[in-house]
Amino acid sequence: EHGVETIAADLLEPGAMRRLPDAANVFYMTGMKFGTSGEADRTWAMNAYLPGRVAERFRRSRIVAFSTGNVYGLSPVACGGCREEGPLQPRGEYAMSCLGRERVFEFFSRVHGTAVTLLRLNYACELRYGVLVDLAQKVLSDEPISLEMGHFNVIWQGDANDVALRSLAQAASPPCVLNITGPEVLSVRHVAECFGRLFGRKPRFLGREAVDALLSDARRSHQLFGYPRVTPMHLIRWIADWLQRGGPTLGKPTHFEVRDGTF
Repeated sequence: EHGVETIAADLLEPGAMRRLPDAANVFYMTGMKFGTSGEADRTWAMNAYLPGRVAERFRRSRIVAFSTGNVYGLSPVACGGCREEGPLQPRGEYAMSCLGRERVFEFFSRVHGTAVTLLRLNYACELRYGVLVDLAQKVLSDEPISLEMGHFNVIWQGDANDVALRSLAQAASPPCVLNITGPEVLSVRHVAECFGRLFGRKPRFLGREAVDALLSDARRSHQLFGYPRVTPMHLIRWIADWLQRGGPTLGKPTHFEVRDGTF
């Protein structure tokens, strides 16, 4: 309806890249996460090999490549999240291959002078998908909620999209790196209790909160683009209303509670 043309392609197929049209701006969102533990080789091909082919094909474009906060590994909750210049300690095949993606884009950016922005996102959420949806569904279905990964960041998908588009202007060689998430460190327990009050249910919990979690500090992107427009409490209320009215979900759990990097 908006004049968007979709081109289907298997990007790993020989010759597929040549058939794609030239583009001044490229958003790289290809990746593999779930199923990593059973197909590590395909995960590395998608997350670390394919970026090199894309970077060669679109060397004259500006590229915004999505990455993940998983490349940081777990950090103390009390510290408020990892900064872009902090140490990278990826855990598991998925996170390591995502760091591989970043390094490959960085290499080709330096070789060809390609302007690149790397977006380390965690976690985008909307009414049908995301950490908040996972927690809301567990409260509604009276499933016990693990507290071991007791804290997380979140950003509304619309705000994440806004930042991604505007980050084209930050693309540089070597790449500009930005964390993309909300400014709050959210508590799994507190969020579940918020949903419990909205649903008239009492959440059930398992275990207790660890002292560390996958957390990012996105103050650099907030300084560039401003704070997200939609707060976590807005999202919680929207999602609760959506689910209570029988709104559909994508049926794709985030597995944000995984701590060992195995997806």
